[in-house]
Amino acid sequence: MSTSLARRRTTAAALGLASALVLAACANPTDGGTTEVAATSGGTTEINLSPDQDRVTTGKVDSIAAEVPEKIRKRGTLELVASSGSAAPLTFYATDNKTVIGVEPDLAYLVADVLGLKPHINTVSWENIFVGLDSAKYDVGFSNITVTEERKEKYDFATYREDNLGFGAKKGSGLRVAGPEDVAGRTVAVSSGTNQEKLLIEWSKENEKAGREPVNIKYYQNDSDTYLALQSGRIDLYLGPNPTAAYHAATTGKTEVVGTYSGAGATLQGLIAATTKKDSGLVKPLADALDHVIENGTYAKVLKRWGLTDEAVTKSEINPPGLPRTNK
Repeated sequence: MSTSLARRRTTAAALGLASALVLAACANPTDGGTTEVAATSGGTTEINLSPDQDRVTTGKVDSIAAEVPEKIRKRGTLELVASSGSAAPLTFYATDNKTVIGVEPDLAYLVADVLGLKPHINTVSWENIFVGLDSAKYDVGFSNITVTEERKEKYDFATYREDNLGFGAKKGSGLRVAGPEDVAGRTVAVSSGTNQEKLLIEWSKENEKAGREPVNIKYYQNDSDTYLALQSGRIDLYLGPNPTAAYHAATTGKTEVVGTYSGAGATLQGLIAATTKKDSGLVKPLADALDHVIENGTYAKVLKRWGLTDEAVTKSEINPPGLPRTNK
């Protein structure tokens, strides 16, 4: 994919997401645990934040279920893993502070339905997602995991969403980010071990080679600490998944997205994927299950209920090109 096309797709998706998440009204747990955001078609979409999710469901497909490795079929459960960090609308906690909700668990539940397995979500720190996959403690990660060439050495991927990154700033900051020069000398927060961190480190190196100031990169334990730092002026920007940046901007009115970028770099549209240990035998049934829910419309319903329609894919790809080892 050309650089200009990748950037146009990222920008278009980001603009669509931003418009889908314009705040209409924000509720709290005592109001019944919902928030309303403007929908792209006009009107509002009510997002359910309560533990009673009434998730979108679908039926088992015997032919796809038969593809699942025998060990997992006999166990009867699909051991899912996701990050314990709260990142709405991807994976976060309901108003009871213990029920895991969001677009990622919803899609994972749909896949489990097709495979005829009972979904069991495990939440762990980001790095322990991969430790658990390596040891086969978990079957598959649904946690906004980007396909990268480096990760493909150890894991198999079945894609299910576009991956776009967003630079969040304090509302009214006047900042705009389109490339490395716009973050030169800036203090930017990012999560460790992510492809966002990889991009930011490479941009910092580009700035130094060009005679500009490097990026002052900061790390925080969770999103709440990051946004406190943003409001207090301790950081200028936060680089993370665009859905979380847009959702925070819409539901608080205190931040704004000041730049977007493909999660796979300038020349490739990034993709998010269900992630399983390499050669586990699970990637094909995962991809087939995802293709089934894309075709039967339940996938679209899940994305719509979280305001992420603009990140939809038309099919699940197994191990497509990912973020290059050197991001250019």
